[in-house]
Amino acid sequence: MAPSLNKPKNTAMKHHELLGQLSVLHQMMSHLIDSVPEADCYRRHHPQLPPLAWLLGRAVYLETYWLREVVQQDADMTARVRPLFGAGVEPDAALLQQLPPREHLLNWALELQDQNTMLLANPALLPAHPLVQEERLLPLLLQQQAQLCEQMLAQLTERRLQQDNDYRVATPLAATPPSQEHADVQQGHYRVGAKDDPAALDNELPPQMVELHAYRIDSRPISNGAWLGFIEAGGYETQTWWNEAGWQWRAQHAPHPHHWRRDAQGLWYGVGLNGPFDLLADDAVNGISLHEAQAYAAWVSSLGGKLAGAVLQHEYQWEVAARTQAIADYGRVWEWCANPFHHYTGYQAPAEAEAATRDFDAGHHSLRGGSLHSQRIQRRRSYRHHALPEQRHLFSGARLVFPPSKMPWHK
Repeated sequence: MAPSLNKPKNTAMKHHELLGQLSVLHQMMSHLIDSVPEADCYRRHHPQLPPLAWLLGRAVYLETYWLREVVQQDADMTARVRPLFGAGVEPDAALLQQLPPREHLLNWALELQDQNTMLLANPALLPAHPLVQEERLLPLLLQQQAQLCEQMLAQLTERRLQQDNDYRVATPLAATPPSQEHADVQQGHYRVGAKDDPAALDNELPPQMVELHAYRIDSRPISNGAWLGFIEAGGYETQTWWNEAGWQWRAQHAPHPHHWRRDAQGLWYGVGLNGPFDLLADDAVNGISLHEAQAYAAWVSSLGGKLAGAVLQHEYQWEVAARTQAIADYGRVWEWCANPFHHYTGYQAPAEAEAATRDFDAGHHSLRGGSLHSQRIQRRRSYRHHALPEQRHLFSGARLVFPPSKMPWHK
């Protein structure tokens, strides 16, 4: 009997739910392409982000690659477009000239997505491939599509940032002190990484046991109000709080978060996917680099008292705090971590290049938690994101950790 026929009811419901989420992503990506003038679909609004048209083509290629070439052993479609959308392809100007017009691209995408969805809705029609039998195919497709969709949303946000506007702030943002609401995590051995999870990507495996010293961790990511406090304290002008690489970066970039702007009165506001908006003091700050996050931590530590010793979190500290429910407020911004992005001990690279994580120990740092533009499947406690220290076009914030609280028995 086929494995799909033996699944318990709740597993079948989960498959149906994941398939629904994938269909929503299909519709969203097509809508995003259709929401702007055609020329903007082929334009880089940020030099480190591929254009919308290429991102859609890459999404369709990846889905078709896994479902047809890998599972069904049919490479006819993917082989034809591999030079455009395959692993390691850089969408430079010459390649972008080869992409079809928007209408043709959308029709091609819609046709393949409909065919792929039909196959995924009827897994008994698929060959007995391990990806299908182990229920890893649909979570893999959903996560890869979600990653590309989030890049599309970042690209559109960059487009908004480049548009002139005469926005006027209605409710000015007020500076607030750094939060002193911290959660304690005790010293111990903890598991990090995924275990028995069909959604696990290669960089979450194998699960590890790590020893952590006791620490306190911010209950929430750094807020807009606290970041304004950093700005008003001269955070971007005080070299003491920046390391050498950060200070060099600072000299070449605007002294404020990437998504912040000022109106005619000098009041700060944010720019997002839907345009300008008033910044709320309690919302998580968005659009900061690792360099900025580290400088902010140094400033907070300099305030002393309960804040002394503040540093940026390690990704193990974040995951353990999330697993033990010491923190629950995450998923609004990707949170920078102090450690380089690395593979776990015992890591085995997948045979397929399209499943293998790149950029291990190549100057990238880890981020955790997910953003407002991430899909629910990406907000897993073991899910790992990564970026270069200078990048802040992604929807990134940060969270701090501190030395442990003193217990009554500590003299």
